[in-house]
Amino acid sequence: MKSLLKITVSIFVLVALISCGDKTKRSVQYMPDMYRPVPYEAYSTNPNFKDGLSSQKPVVGTIARGQSPYDYPNTEAGYNAAKLDFKSPLDSTMVDLNKGKKLFKIYCAICHGNKGNGQSVLSKRDKFNGVPNYKDRDITEGSIYHVIMYGRGVMGSHASQLRDEERWQVVHYVQSLKNDLTK
Repeated sequence: MKSLLKITVSIFVLVALISCGDKTKRSVQYMPDMYRPVPYEAYSTNPNFKDGLSSQKPVVGTIARGQSPYDYPNTEAGYNAAKLDFKSPLDSTMVDLNKGKKLFKIYCAICHGNKGNGQSVLSKRDKFNGVPNYKDRDITEGSIYHVIMYGRGVMGSHASQLRDEERWQVVHYVQSLKNDLTK
């Protein structure tokens, strides 16, 4: 009985001593670099990387989450190959022309016009002349998508503004505009 009392008292004293420590400081740090990391300024030198730069480019061949690979190069041959071979992955139930119209008005109509006829505000003010009329163009799903991805002529790429599925919505809307113009 006496030994049980001694063990209980000694455990109580030990717990009391441990709990009386300073709670604002860590007593044991297993990985001190995790508690006190070394910050590096963006674009400054960093000895942890082979090229010594803090900001690193993505690994070649990686694709951002939510994106899909696009295997056609930004060349005339790539444009022609996409024009012939590249088809929309969206079936008729996934195509939303209203969404495509909204995106077209945001990104395309300022140059191509609301109807795709090249009669936009900018062309009427002589800011951009020679914007193509969809009626006069031999365009396919693949060629439209390729131009959105890389741009063509004076048109720049819109790949960073539109996600993959949004690009296809715009492609389908542009085709509907072309069909309306050729009637």
